[in-house]
Amino acid sequence: LSDGDTIYLKRGERFAQGRSFTLTTDGGRTVTGTLPSYTQPDVKSAAGYYADDDMDMLDLFIGMEGTLGVITEIELKLIPMPQAINGLTIFLPEEDAALKLVRLLRGDEVEGLEPVPMKPVAIEFFNADVLNLLRRMKLESSAFEKIPTLKPSYHTAVYTEFHADDEESLEDAVMGLMEAIMELGGSDDDTWYATNDRELEPLKAFRHATPEAVNLLIDQRKRDCRDLTKLGTDMSVPDAQLEAAIAMYDAGLKASGLESVVFGHIGNNHVHVNILPNSMDEYDKGKSLYLAWAKQIVEWGGSVSAEHGIGKIKVPFLELMYGPSAIAEMRALKAVFDPSGILNPGNLF
Repeated sequence: LSDGDTIYLKRGERFAQGRSFTLTTDGGRTVTGTLPSYTQPDVKSAAGYYADDDMDMLDLFIGMEGTLGVITEIELKLIPMPQAINGLTIFLPEEDAALKLVRLLRGDEVEGLEPVPMKPVAIEFFNADVLNLLRRMKLESSAFEKIPTLKPSYHTAVYTEFHADDEESLEDAVMGLMEAIMELGGSDDDTWYATNDRELEPLKAFRHATPEAVNLLIDQRKRDCRDLTKLGTDMSVPDAQLEAAIAMYDAGLKASGLESVVFGHIGNNHVHVNILPNSMDEYDKGKSLYLAWAKQIVEWGGSVSAEHGIGKIKVPFLELMYGPSAIAEMRALKAVFDPSGILNPGNLF
């Protein structure tokens, strides 16, 4: 804690009573307080302090962005490695087909398509602008030579991965999926399929290349404009709003004329829109667009930060999501653990 005292927490041992809690430090001091009263959105979220009735107090300190204390030791439990892993990068002729495939992979009913016999462990999305950026980077930089060649006909891509205890189960899942892929305009030739670590390597190189390409591009532009950074959204929405969110991003980007890529963890209704400004004027334009999107995301019951937290830049978005009274409750909670306000000032609020 900020005064140098320590608290040891192990999952399943210390719980809140409703929204109240009492913790004893290793130095023998009693810490009492009240958790914020808000209800968190029912989506993937890392926005603000985790708070729930009768919660495990360990969860308060996961994602608190260094504002309540400094974590000095973590014990993790490893899970067994799956016996069989298959990965597929599927290229489709249009974005709408990719979104239908995502629905199918998640287990939703999609008209005209048979269900996939197994749910995947990952679903990632890459829009047309991503593929165009990677084509360009593959030509310009040796850092992207491991990415397989992207045909001109590839419009949108979906990466998915299946885990199982035996290869036979995976073969059934992939065969069922391939039927749907062909119905959606894809094909065997336009699907990269991997069944072992060696074959997975180029698929994972493709999957991870987008943020690397974005960062390289922004670094180049910073030479002419030192204050320039990318603008990356990190918002998630409820299941029902996935297509509406993608349409909102597409329409806003088209109207603004800003360069961008859209990619990420679409299995959680969570994609990153990276706006790539060429000037501070474009940066400010992108920030305004981001704020407008955040307002709509909150109205839909989504989160302004699904995984990366709030930090300092997204502070206004957290208040937009929870409101000033909730921010006041968070401030009061921080004061219980950090009365002098010395831990990560400016983060969250």
